[in-house]
Amino acid sequence: MMSQKINKKLFQDRKRTNILSSSEQKLISYLVPRIPDWISSDGLTAIGLFGSFMILGSFLLAEYVARPWLLLGIVGFFVQWFGDSLDGRIAYYRNKSRKWYGFALDIVMDWISTVMIGLGYVFYATGDFKYSGFALVALYGWAMIISQLRYRITDKYTIDAGLLGPTEIRVIICAVLLFEVLFTGSINYLVIIICIALFVINCVDTKKLLNMGDQRDWEEKKNKEVTANEKEA
Repeated sequence: MMSQKINKKLFQDRKRTNILSSSEQKLISYLVPRIPDWISSDGLTAIGLFGSFMILGSFLLAEYVARPWLLLGIVGFFVQWFGDSLDGRIAYYRNKSRKWYGFALDIVMDWISTVMIGLGYVFYATGDFKYSGFALVALYGWAMIISQLRYRITDKYTIDAGLLGPTEIRVIICAVLLFEVLFTGSINYLVIIICIALFVINCVDTKKLLNMGDQRDWEEKKNKEVTANEKEA
């Protein structure tokens, strides 16, 4: 696996800057050719959605049955990653990509999955810690909005906030679930820390986004002036 080469064709539609990008792309390049033909891109999207239901279920089972059921959430995050990461890549591999259909479906599924995770935590958390679940969903939604606006302004689609991307977020939350099983109550404070980190990252990215918007406004204004001068000449 270490010697697996990255199939650049699979990732030509987006630039990745996250820490795990190289390892992740090698794994995806290895998995994509091995996906059975009867599993479609939409089928992989459904698998990813099923992973989100597993995560929600893990919180419910942990609350009403036994805390170790949170470990099911770790499996759910892997299933979610598998479907979410391979659905678009398999379409590119099979030359069946639908850019705007896939883009729209991906955003909708990401939002549904985020709400499920937040809802699961709300069921599991106690007292005022439940508000952290709402904050987590709101802050991740903010990050999603930033990525869409960045795409609109720059015409380049990126899903990472610097060194952190969806995969890193999944790994971090899996670690949080494991800590909660080992140290009861730790999840409440770790989620607050994640919320604070997301808030800082979103503020920084929003500032960069506004700067990019200002730069594009200036460039468009300059181009209009040049075009007007050429017509007059």
